Amino acid sequence: MRKIILYSFLVFLYLTKLSFGTIINKIDINGNTRITNESVIVFGDINLNADINEKELDSILKRLYETNFFKDVNLSIINNTLIINLVENPIIQNVSILGIPSKTLREKIDDVIVLKSASSFVEFYAKQDFRKIKSFLKTQGYYFVDVKSSIKQNTNNTIDLVYNIKLGQKALIGKINFIGDKKIKDRKLRSVIVSEENKFWKIISSKKYLDQNRINLDIRLLRNYYVNKGYYNVIIENSSAKFLDNNTFDLNFTITAGDKFLFNETKLILPPDYDPVNFEKVNKVLKSLKNEIYSYDKIEDILDEIDQIALSEQYEFIDAEVIETITDKNKLDFTVIVKETEKFYVERINIYGNNITREKVIRDSLLVDEGDAFNEILHNKSINKIKSKNIFKTVVSKVSDGTEPNQKIVNIEVEEKATGEISAGAGIGTSGGSVAFSVKENNYLGKGIKLDASLTLGADTLRGLLSVTNPNFNYSDRELRTTIENTTTDSLTTSGYKTSRTGLAFSTNFEQYKDFYISPELSIYLEEVETNSTASTALQNQKGDFFDVNFNYSMNYDKRNSAFQPSKGFRSLFIQELPLITDDDTIKNTYEFNAHHEFVEDMVGSISFYTSAVNTLSGRDVRISKRLYMPSRRLRGFESGRVGPKDGLEFIGGNYLTAINLSSSLPRILSTQENIDFRIFFDAANVWHVDYSDSIDDSNKIRTSTGVGIDWFTPVGPLNFSLSQAITKANTDITETFRFNLGTTF
Repeated sequence: MRKIILYSFLVFLYLTKLSFGTIINKIDINGNTRITNESVIVFGDINLNADINEKELDSILKRLYETNFFKDVNLSIINNTLIINLVENPIIQNVSILGIPSKTLREKIDDVIVLKSASSFVEFYAKQDFRKIKSFLKTQGYYFVDVKSSIKQNTNNTIDLVYNIKLGQKALIGKINFIGDKKIKDRKLRSVIVSEENKFWKIISSKKYLDQNRINLDIRLLRNYYVNKGYYNVIIENSSAKFLDNNTFDLNFTITAGDKFLFNETKLILPPDYDPVNFEKVNKVLKSLKNEIYSYDKIEDILDEIDQIALSEQYEFIDAEVIETITDKNKLDFTVIVKETEKFYVERINIYGNNITREKVIRDSLLVDEGDAFNEILHNKSINKIKSKNIFKTVVSKVSDGTEPNQKIVNIEVEEKATGEISAGAGIGTSGGSVAFSVKENNYLGKGIKLDASLTLGADTLRGLLSVTNPNFNYSDRELRTTIENTTTDSLTTSGYKTSRTGLAFSTNFEQYKDFYISPELSIYLEEVETNSTASTALQNQKGDFFDVNFNYSMNYDKRNSAFQPSKGFRSLFIQELPLITDDDTIKNTYEFNAHHEFVEDMVGSISFYTSAVNTLSGRDVRISKRLYMPSRRLRGFESGRVGPKDGLEFIGGNYLTAINLSSSLPRILSTQENIDFRIFFDAANVWHVDYSDSIDDSNKIRTSTGVGIDWFTPVGPLNFSLSQAITKANTDITETFRFNLGTTF
């Protein structure tokens, strides 16, 4: 009993000491040579005559360490005097990167590391920089890199930080193999991953180098792809890289797909005091899942609905837990439990690791800000928005208790990555060849601004484009895209005319309602039309300079299960181009509808309807560059642009165009051929009417064709070709039985 009383008394004394503290009337600071006493006091937020307890001492200690100026800090209170003993971190006089002849590569390493010349040396950051250098060089293909760091002590408490680097030879990916019970052909899996096989013409591509970070990304992409197809228990084992000669590796992905899973029973559980009426949309989505194939996209629909509820002030403090239970071998019972969380508010949000990216870019993605009610659902969505910017290698969030019982502190740590990309590609086909080159930057000046510059050279077309996208223009939470382009089409030898179009456009895109997007655009263009003696009289009458200011917009309702290789759903798209200040008052309307349905495993049927009309409000002739030509993908079996109205020897396009396309994949044909896919198709289309002459035979006749298409992943690159037969046609049309396109990247 005495021991219990004594123990209780000691605890009471300790708590009393914590609670009441000591009045500080003097501060004694030792060990600081560079940092002044006044600066130490400011950094520690220390006040004379303040009542300081153990908790406040810990806070002062933490604040001083966070400055990175001090290697060691020791605090004590003796006779109402706060004694601060310091050991300062040395200053880095120089950072030397040795062993790398390339100035560009040295500059990139300098961008990656945290410790720079004139900054304080912090051992923790030095270790991080060491790992970052090795990781970065491996992403550049230097898999065998050897990095050694050393410190040279100088006078006056300064050091030189030296990195000695032996790059070694770059490691290349010789071949990519998908093995195991994968159930999906290699051709499709190659289109999912980022890594590429090394080929002698891939001069620019960095994806041919062995990079563990990229391999980890490939594994995540493969897993998401399989799960979205219903393979709930898919296993993507750690890929193995088999070393071959000449610093080349075979990259192997071992896949066990397992069975496809279906949603079975679904249930929504709410707190007793929640009104079920407010969760009707969630219940509706849940009920629609019964016997549907499992996918992340369907779960995302549920979470989106809960997000909207969480945004309402009525349900600020809610969280959702998802429970998935396997039943009947390949079925899942799916339960969503909505629960009310404790009422916390965000005291402070700290962001670390953004050395290049401005803090505003990260904070703009936060749905929960300082002072707001802390909502777990919206916080997780904020972190996902930051990740989706594709400018960080990792994003980690930790939530800790605040200074008050009902407050939370959110710490977000990011790791930046290279955000620039250079790519080049080439293609050749029955319609001619093309070469393309592009440079992209996803985080220009650290502002999250996207730059995209590209140059494309075709058989008779040259196009240069520069686009700048601000994802949060004027704090509106909407993007603004500025595009500058020049397109030159030289048809002097074939049709007697040449057009050159230069200008700029301002556009944005936003989701007005769920899955319903609106994209307005203002465009300003100057166009020059040249003709020669071989051009028709009508074309020669159109030569000259034209100035166009148009307002364009699109409305897109997209219910497809995926924009990439959809197997279910539809998309309805309407586009209108309206003249504001133009020389010909041209108005253009376009409507497109696409629907997809999976009949059996991997047999996806598609139907597409496309129609467009172009006319002038003043009744004048539509300019040659604005007339409608049949896109080659809409009418196979006919040469591109060689159907419809014809003036002499020239196909001059029309004012109206319509096409219907039916197609279906054929997974059973040559199912053992990993790199080949078959499909059948039926096309029906027409382009007709010429506004400048009633005497021209516009061949207003529906063209139809049918055939088979083949997609083949060849060692050179993806090849697609079609064998088709025209069923109905006009006498002036030029048919084409065989069509192919082969492309590759460099």
